[in-house]
Amino acid sequence: MTVPTGRRARKKAATRQNIADTALRLFLEHGYDAVGIRDVAAAADVAVTTVFSHFASKEALVFEQDEDFEQRLARAVTGRAPDEPLIPALRREIHALVRHCTAEGAAPIWRMIDESPALREYEKTMRLRHAESLAAAIAADPGMARTAMACRAIARFAIDAYSLAREAAEPEAAVDEIFRMIEAAWEAARTAPGPVTEGR
Repeated sequence: MTVPTGRRARKKAATRQNIADTALRLFLEHGYDAVGIRDVAAAADVAVTTVFSHFASKEALVFEQDEDFEQRLARAVTGRAPDEPLIPALRREIHALVRHCTAEGAAPIWRMIDESPALREYEKTMRLRHAESLAAAIAADPGMARTAMACRAIARFAIDAYSLAREAAEPEAAVDEIFRMIEAAWEAARTAPGPVTEGR
């Protein structure tokens, strides 16, 4: 997670984290559907308006690192070394995200998500948004020489790799297996016919 600078920013980040941690604790203790925003606000000792100033919805409380993950994926493209190929950089970031989401204590959270239609739908929408953001970062790199459709497809594949690996018996091995296929697809797209602006 990005460390905020400045006293005000740190205080704001601490309040946000407190709300998210409190919400998750209540959701796991009492069930997601049984806990309302007012319950979260009371337990976190903040106003309801403060909760909504940090989180747009109840579902967003569960995925509090949503924005951070999206930025990390984009930085895997834009922040890599000039001579580093795209796919290894993406694979490294997906490995890191999978390790985070399969760490000790994560299983009850994913069970809660899987049991809630609202949370499943939110996660689906979130994944699509992350894929579009990642595709934009890839397409903006002048050295890619791929169509816009190829950039979108590879971004979707990378996001799906995260989802599939998270559920696999051996997540790390799953990431590597999937990325071997992604790398082959990316190389094949280099010679694919069509203008660079295809699909835009």
